[in-house]
Amino acid sequence: MWRDLAPLGRDADSGGYRRYAWTAADADCRAWFRGQAELRGLTYELDRNGNQWAWLGDPKGADAVVTASHLDSVPDGGAFDGPLGVVSSFAALDELRGRGVTFTKPLAIGNFGDEEGARFGLACVGSRLTAGRLTVENAHALRDGNGVSLPHAMEQAGYDPESIGPDPERLARIGAFVELHVEQGRALDLSGDPVGIASAIWPHGRWRYDFHGEANHAGTTRLVDRRDPMLTYAETVLAARREAELAGAVATFGKISVEPNGVNAIPSLVRGWLDSRAADQSTLDTVIAGIEQAARERGERDGVDVRVTRESFTPVVEFEHALRDELAEILGAGDSGRDGRGIPVLGTGAGHDAGILSASVPTAMLFVRNPTGVSHSPAEHAREDDCLAGVTALADVLEGLACR
Repeated sequence: MWRDLAPLGRDADSGGYRRYAWTAADADCRAWFRGQAELRGLTYELDRNGNQWAWLGDPKGADAVVTASHLDSVPDGGAFDGPLGVVSSFAALDELRGRGVTFTKPLAIGNFGDEEGARFGLACVGSRLTAGRLTVENAHALRDGNGVSLPHAMEQAGYDPESIGPDPERLARIGAFVELHVEQGRALDLSGDPVGIASAIWPHGRWRYDFHGEANHAGTTRLVDRRDPMLTYAETVLAARREAELAGAVATFGKISVEPNGVNAIPSLVRGWLDSRAADQSTLDTVIAGIEQAARERGERDGVDVRVTRESFTPVVEFEHALRDELAEILGAGDSGRDGRGIPVLGTGAGHDAGILSASVPTAMLFVRNPTGVSHSPAEHAREDDCLAGVTALADVLEGLACR
C-alpha cells in the first residue's frame, strides 16, 4: 500500500507532496482509497461533503467504530502526515481478519477531504462541514490563491457542491472515532515509546494581517517619505517570535503575498498569515493581543494601516476521558515490555479531524513515533518498525471497541 501511494502528488524537484483538495493529485489519492476498499470487499461510500468511507458491516448501523485520517498535504509536505493513518487503518483491518475476530459492530475506514487547508486556507473543511462547524455559505465563499471558489473546484472534480452541509445522522451512528497519526514532535522519541495516546489538542487559529501602505519608486523615494508596509510586516514577524517565546507558545508567519510585488517598487500591500497555538486559551489570547499591538504601534510609526482578520479558530480539545482511558487499558494490558509503565499520554499543538469531530462523537487519537520531530516537510519520517507497532496498536484498539 505504501509503495502504491507514495508517488501520488509528489513533486520531483522538492521531493515533497502537493496533494491539494480537488486537484488531479487529490483525485489519484481518492482513487487509491476506493481501490483499497474494493480490494477488501468493503462497501465504498462518498458522503455529501466529499469524504470517503469504506464499511465493513452495515453503513446504516448504530454504534459504529470509525478509524480515519486524510490523504491531502501541505505545500511540499511529508509522506506520513495523514496517509500513515489511512494506510494503517487498512493494515489494521487486514491484521484483524488474520486474527479471525468476529465484529459485533460496523467498522469504517475514512479519508476526510481538505484536512490541511493548503488550497483554500481553512483546515479540516471536510470534517468541519460534516460536524456543522462550517456553514454552507462560508464554504461557498472560500477561494484559492487563483480566485477559484470551492464550489467551482468541486464541480471541476466531478462533485456536487450544492449537497454539502452538516451530516448529523451520519455522526449519530458513530459510537467511537479513532485517528492514528504520526507524531508532529519528539515527545515519543524522547520517552523511547513507539506509540502514544493523545490527551488534548492545543487551541489554535489562523489570522490574516493586511498591511496597507503606499506604492512608490524604490530608487527615487526618500526613506523619510515612504509608507512601506514591508517594514511593519517585518516588525510583526519579530513580535510574533518574541510574544510566543515569552509565553511558552508558538506563533508563525508562514505565508505572505505582496503587491505589486516588484523588485524596484515599494509595496502598496503586504498580506501575511499568522498561525499561533498555545497550551491554553488564556496564553493564546495573550500572544495574539501582543502581536497585534506590536503591529499597530509599528504601523503608526510607518504610516501603514493594519487590519487583522481571524480566518479560523479551534478551541482546546480534550479527548473524551472514558474512551482515552479505554484505549490505555487495551494497549497497556498486553504490553509486557514496558517495565510496568503505562502507555504515554501526550498533548499536541497540531489540529486534526478527530479534534473537529470531538464535539459530536467520542474521539481518540494514537500517535506513532517521529524520530526527528520534523513534520510538514519532505524530511518527515517514521521508522517501519514503529509504523508496524502503530498498526498493531490500532488493531488492538479496534478489536477492543468493535469485537466485544
